[in-house]
Amino acid sequence: MRPWWTRCRPTAHYLIETEAHVYALAVAASTLLAFYPFLMVMLSFCRDVLHWPAAQQAIYLALGDFFAGEPGAFLVRNLQPWMIPKLHLTSMFLLLLTANGIFEPLEVALNRAWGVAQNRSYVRNQLISLGLIFACGGLALFSLMLTALNRRWISDVTGTHAAAAVWMNQLFFKLAALPFSMLALFLVYWVLPNRPIEARRVAPVAILVGLALETLKYVNLLISPMLTEKLKHEYDIFRFSVTILLLSFAAAMIVLAGAHWTARQDKADPLS
Repeated sequence: MRPWWTRCRPTAHYLIETEAHVYALAVAASTLLAFYPFLMVMLSFCRDVLHWPAAQQAIYLALGDFFAGEPGAFLVRNLQPWMIPKLHLTSMFLLLLTANGIFEPLEVALNRAWGVAQNRSYVRNQLISLGLIFACGGLALFSLMLTALNRRWISDVTGTHAAAAVWMNQLFFKLAALPFSMLALFLVYWVLPNRPIEARRVAPVAILVGLALETLKYVNLLISPMLTEKLKHEYDIFRFSVTILLLSFAAAMIVLAGAHWTARQDKADPLS
């Protein structure tokens, strides 16, 4: 068996190439543009369709889980229910159409990783992207609903122990969200490239990338005070946008690394 570094070295080299950085930055920029519209749709859907305040609180919990410290508090503070317009079908469709822009550069990056020379047309890409937005958004909403359903049970168990309730809410959210995140990654790896891909090829890497993205949250938690202070000094009022951009860039690099590694294994052993 080859040493692990020999197997991972080509992917490590790929991550320091200009091409990978261009793709990751394009994905990060699209994420920044899609971030607020997607959250508006999710929050207004929970408020106006489900009429479920606990589901809204679960979304705030998810924001605080990924964006540690001041950035998370800022996002929650500026996404309160009275700041979100009433949901209409037309506005929901337009917001989701804005949000699905993230899959356009991601498709190009995955196609290159798999050696696909021809990208989908813009219209086909938008249709596939809209389907992925609904699928991934549905998975995210389902995990949030599971978290919301257990809030009352956790409150009854912990009683007046507020710290224990917060800790248990965070733990249950992670347990509920991680499998759905892995499933969403699996759909992206399987459906988005413009070529047929066997599900068994991408399932293992979706699990590993999901765990890596979860690890990224803890890295962000560790460096958040220092990063926030540095961005505040250099970017001032734009620091929260830059925070979203940087975290999205890091997450995109992890996703691209998983795609590149899987495509290499497929080329090396196409019949296994």
